[in-house]
Amino acid sequence: MEIKVENTENKNEVKISFKVEAEKFENAIKSVYSKNAKYFVIPGFRKGKAPFNIVEKRYGDEIFYEDAFNELVPEIYENAIKEKNVAAVNQPKIDIQKMKKGEDLEFTATVQTKPEVKLGKYKGIELKKVEYTVSDEDVNHEIGHMQEKNARVTTVEDRPVQSKDITTIDFEGFVDGKAFEGGKAEGHELEIGSNTFIPGFEDQIIGMNKDEERDINVKFPEDYYSKELAGKDATFKVKLHEIKEKKLPELDDEFAKDVSEFNTLKELKDSIKDKKQKENDNKAKREIEDAAIEKVCENTPVDIPSGMINSEVANMVSEMEQQLSYQGISLDQYLKIMNKTRAEIEDNYKVQAEKNVKARLVIEAIIKEENIAASEEEIAEKLKEMANNYGRKIEDLEKNEHLKEYISESIKAEKAIDLIVENAKIK
Repeated sequence: MEIKVENTENKNEVKISFKVEAEKFENAIKSVYSKNAKYFVIPGFRKGKAPFNIVEKRYGDEIFYEDAFNELVPEIYENAIKEKNVAAVNQPKIDIQKMKKGEDLEFTATVQTKPEVKLGKYKGIELKKVEYTVSDEDVNHEIGHMQEKNARVTTVEDRPVQSKDITTIDFEGFVDGKAFEGGKAEGHELEIGSNTFIPGFEDQIIGMNKDEERDINVKFPEDYYSKELAGKDATFKVKLHEIKEKKLPELDDEFAKDVSEFNTLKELKDSIKDKKQKENDNKAKREIEDAAIEKVCENTPVDIPSGMINSEVANMVSEMEQQLSYQGISLDQYLKIMNKTRAEIEDNYKVQAEKNVKARLVIEAIIKEENIAASEEEIAEKLKEMANNYGRKIEDLEKNEHLKEYISESIKAEKAIDLIVENAKIK
């Protein structure tokens, strides 16, 4: 077999020419015939029992060509790019020059390749210091959530609705005197002040008494997801069935004992402050790292092949689809709600996709330049962490070579980013 690799007129693109022995192609044809023999019906033979030459004569030589090509070529192509060190980044464009039984098979595969990265300045870059402190307000806000979570809910009979009350209502919405889809519910629980309804709706519930009926007039926001309702005036007929209020527990040492492992309120607050400070420190670290990567990328021009960007976009859409599934929504449903097409979503991702790809290429170049490696001990430690976090057996994870390779690359990337930050001038 002959294989020739040459650059095309396009940057980061090569054309691989193949000449495959006639014998190999013929063997692939016979293999395809063997797999499909049972489908051929030839007079004078039982179904699936007609000899190859008879089937070939009846249907023509070319009946097996396409399937034989598809069976033969993928392995040939994969072996070729490994042998020739072609860093392909997209699916090849195949062009067949000659495909005929008894003759050498000739075809080309044109494919985009990973670009060469000539690093710009990555040591001594200037970065802005990032710091986040924890205020008493932050701690009290968290304590407030804990109060809310441990509140007692009681039914109110002797007063109208107030802010923070939990109401049970029936409602039906009308635009231009006509009921609209999705605008009706019975026995709906609504906390006043939660801002889960259209602006102005919850405010007009305040003052209502149990069993009272009221017309509530609102206007849908201009950016409302439904174009049919966006910016429209609407009237909701509302009936109030029940009013409940929350009784918050007292903030004292007893509260701390009830909701935590601490004996005093001060200890609980100190613990919350420490936890939030760690979160803030991690947030600041991530922002400095992001800024460092962005700066180095600015210093390093790279011509990124469209195939790499498109592949990243596909990954981002797939990730989005997975996140939506956790919420019980399909991508198609989401697109319908947002009144968008898949193509529009993909276009919106392209700028970020290009940034992501460039960042990875730059980090890979730094890893290579600095000879950064991941030790067996470091990989083993990460595997141990994963086993503990996900309840998996360490022995099973150790057998997964793809996982170990992924962890190795992640460790090297972390080291490369640490190197940039450690050598930066942070002011």
